[in-house]
Amino acid sequence: MPESPRKNPKAGAAASPRGGRAPAFRILGIDPGLASLGWGLVEAREGRLHHLAHGLIETDKAEELGDRLLAISLGIEELLAEWKPEAAGMESLFFGKNVTSALPVAEARGVIRLAFRRAEVPLFDYSPTAIKQAVVGSSRADKEQVQAMVKLLLGLAETPKPDHAADALAAAICRWHHAGPLSAPPPPRKTK
Repeated sequence: MPESPRKNPKAGAAASPRGGRAPAFRILGIDPGLASLGWGLVEAREGRLHHLAHGLIETDKAEELGDRLLAISLGIEELLAEWKPEAAGMESLFFGKNVTSALPVAEARGVIRLAFRRAEVPLFDYSPTAIKQAVVGSSRADKEQVQAMVKLLLGLAETPKPDHAADALAAAICRWHHAGPLSAPPPPRKTK
């Protein structure tokens, strides 16, 4: 059984248990990848987003694909158990010109989706352009503009690093912008 693949977790000052008068809503963002998967956690309180934590789940290229997928699944399950988010946003797969390189990411997305389903946490997919639009206000924004807005919107002193974690925080922000009664998925079916 692989050890916990979580690397470089960065927790913010708001990482303490929920407080305040208004109910808080935790959102986990995912930037899917096989070698390096970014994750970022935000909490919406009193109409504002607060950074809780971000980091990576990394797998070794020398490992067998099944072991790498298992490590990703275990890492996601650990995050879900530790932080107990109410919803999640994940960047959808963009094939571009190289379909072959997208296939392992598609497999990683499958185990990610399964982990969220088992935990009964709603997971929403957003295209890269939808994430840019939600964070920056322009679907043509570049990576630096997105990262600068993530820093600004979450009130961070520095741009979140590494890039995959910043992208995951952007996916969480996108989920927050799209939250509402019309965006809710159907309730999960109970299996016997």
